[in-house]
Amino acid sequence: MNTKFLIWFFSSSCTVYGEPDKLPIKENAPIKQAISPYGNTKQIAEEIIQDTAQASNLIKASLLRYFNPIGAHPSGLIGELPIGIPNNLVPYITQTAAGIRDVLRIYGDDYDTPDGTCIRDYIHVVDLAKAHIAALERLIKSEYESDCEVFNIGTGEGNSVLEVVQTFEKVNNLKLNYIIDERRKGDVEKIWADPSKANKLLHWKAEYTLEDALRDAWNWEKKYRGIH
Repeated sequence: MNTKFLIWFFSSSCTVYGEPDKLPIKENAPIKQAISPYGNTKQIAEEIIQDTAQASNLIKASLLRYFNPIGAHPSGLIGELPIGIPNNLVPYITQTAAGIRDVLRIYGDDYDTPDGTCIRDYIHVVDLAKAHIAALERLIKSEYESDCEVFNIGTGEGNSVLEVVQTFEKVNNLKLNYIIDERRKGDVEKIWADPSKANKLLHWKAEYTLEDALRDAWNWEKKYRGIH
């Protein structure tokens, strides 16, 4: 008789790590106190899922800790449209390039990074979607090694805010109007993934480049706004 399991699939975040001590960060790194409400909600949700999976023999869970998803579907038919001024960098960039925002604000240039701006691991949304499929197939095929597995979903490379801005300008042959503003509360200085566990166990690896993601993001914004 086949035993049926409830599969629990959670979109978590690298914000659960807080400000990391060592980079790139692995899944077994300490979970520090979150420095943002968003990160706190992800920590709480992870704890609930892990506790529930441990208490029940009928639940198998996978926690995918996203790093920074960016870009759009290459077709330009699916993209990111936040309400109001975007909190995330890339839609803020594309809306500024489209003239929806007068200026792009870069929050802080005095961090302990090569150019003073925050560093993140930016992953194309298509790669992220493929990671979901790989993780789901692992659960369905009962290939899991524990009741609740955790995976970093990132590229393994870090790029600063200014690097992203400059790369966007280069690949799309545009010039952005941006200014340096004060630091924003809740921003981690620098973080990027060690995705080797996902590479090995999910047979998945990020394939799209930062250039691909920024080109696709602008293509979607142009199509949505009717820019030619």
